[in-house]
Amino acid sequence: METETQTYTAAGGVVADATGEQVLVLVRPDRDEVRLPKGHIEGAESPADAALREVQEESGYGDLEIRADLGEQLVTFLHKNRIIRRIEHYYLMRAPSLTRIEQPEVDEDQFFAVWIPWDQAYEHLTYEAEREWIRRARRVWEAYW
Repeated sequence: METETQTYTAAGGVVADATGEQVLVLVRPDRDEVRLPKGHIEGAESPADAALREVQEESGYGDLEIRADLGEQLVTFLHKNRIIRRIEHYYLMRAPSLTRIEQPEVDEDQFFAVWIPWDQAYEHLTYEAEREWIRRARRVWEAYW
């Protein structure tokens, strides 16, 4: 029996607060995970538009500015007997205000948005692929802001 392969594109953000001292992570207690916000790119949506939409949907923070394109990477993993190939696009974002503009989407209530220092984010993220986004984002932030 041949294993099915599914490929899709996703976009997300490494969101720093206005001071650049903290970043936004999503805690998912039911899976014991700490993640960065991201999700599927829909239709003709650009990666940047998808990243902004996904961060807002998952966290409730909508007053966001894209500061830099962090690039893309291919993440491959096995899920329910399928090989998943996810092409991820990430952006460094800044949240000028820590005021939520809305509650996260109903199906996103599995996440709790938490602001933590860069080093803690790096240490607590569940997946290595997301630690790479923190590394890239921090280098860019420290170089330019």
